Amino acid sequence: MTLVQTQPRPADADPTHGTAVEVMDAAGPQVCDDMSVEVALAVMAAARTSRLVVCDQDGQCTGLVTQAELTAVRDGSAYTDRVRLRDILGDHGSFASPVTTMAEAEHAMRTRRLGALPVVDEQGSALGILALSR
Repeated sequence: MTLVQTQPRPADADPTHGTAVEVMDAAGPQVCDDMSVEVALAVMAAARTSRLVVCDQDGQCTGLVTQAELTAVRDGSAYTDRVRLRDILGDHGSFASPVTTMAEAEHAMRTRRLGALPVVDEQGSALGILALSR
């Protein structure tokens, strides 16, 4: 797991640089990494969301998948119904801590070309999601 920033901010830190926990959206649906791509797409449709937080068997956040990513995998020539979310997570191991500043998170997301970034606590549980505004 790669945290964007893990050091607590001083109490007198500039308030214009709010933290992830102050601006994050709710984590939304969380699914297990052994879920199939088809089932994940069905969960997204039912929840009317375009992304899912993926967790391992211990409930620790392992990444985030989007509807576009899952659709691309499903439509690919190598796709079978045995493909699980853990098989396609790839380089989705970036996370923000609750004390990550908005500026730090935005920089990390733009550098890594991520549209969204899970916010996780010290135990790796998803607290929410930071998303870049378009």
